[in-house]
Amino acid sequence: MNEDKPKVQFVEIDDDFAGQRIDNFLLARLKNVPKSMIYRIVRKGEVRVNKKRIKPEYKIQEGDIVRIPPVKLPESTAPDLPSVKLTKVSELESCIIYEDDHLLILNKPSGTAVHGGSGLKFGAIEALRALRPDARFLELVHRIDRDTSGILLIAKKRSALRRLQEQFRNKTVQKYYFALVMGEWKSTCKVVNVPLLKNEVNSIVRVNPNGKPSETRFKILEKFEQATLIQASPITGRTHQIRVHAQHAGHPIGWDDRYGDRRFDAYSGQFGLDRLFLHAANIKFTHPGTEELMDISAPMETKLERVLKGLRAKK
Repeated sequence: MNEDKPKVQFVEIDDDFAGQRIDNFLLARLKNVPKSMIYRIVRKGEVRVNKKRIKPEYKIQEGDIVRIPPVKLPESTAPDLPSVKLTKVSELESCIIYEDDHLLILNKPSGTAVHGGSGLKFGAIEALRALRPDARFLELVHRIDRDTSGILLIAKKRSALRRLQEQFRNKTVQKYYFALVMGEWKSTCKVVNVPLLKNEVNSIVRVNPNGKPSETRFKILEKFEQATLIQASPITGRTHQIRVHAQHAGHPIGWDDRYGDRRFDAYSGQFGLDRLFLHAANIKFTHPGTEELMDISAPMETKLERVLKGLRAKK
């Protein structure tokens, strides 16, 4: 008898997962199983809810009994979670700035993707799952660019994920970023409201009348000889939105490898800048469990503080 042989699972849905699509539920539960295989076992009727066949878009309800068939992947296609011994993984533990039973808030380092894929073995969410092997649920609430540092929300309950994402959809979450941009930002430029279109082939985003409505609010924090430290608050959540809106305003962000200006990179590099100067510094939202107003700030890394210190000395 083979004790390692996968077995059929019967899972009773509680309130934490109610309202989630069955395909997304299975993707989260069968973490290493490709999406194509998930859809295949649903289509073939191997996944059943209350003994009935369902479609991938079926939304599970509290009390549903989900039959999950045994799924075994070839070893070559079954990725493992990253080792907690890896420095990049273990260091994330010290980047956690808030945690309770409902959510975890990370001050994500620049250079760390939020999730694996596109050639990356793992990102922040996979690293956190490795660090917390007993966690029943860990899912990204939203995303920030790989090279952007700062606040990243991770839900520890399905109900928390639903409530937080609802706040993002309703635009009741307030997010504030710090960015160092080229030149003197005009005090009259307080809002950039132009549509953005993403190229699905190379992920480059451009201002385009056929794009999605996009709005960012800007505020000057400090002026330097050839640069300005600004606060950016995105009202919409488009890919690369702050970076492209700053470029559109004529003030690209320092060390932006897609939308930047090499002349500014050379200037800011004199002060030690060698990464995108964009940091998710503050977020305000309603706690998904207590309904308390949360106001969370994440400090900039020492490298960015040193750049600002050097710029101040040149004033």
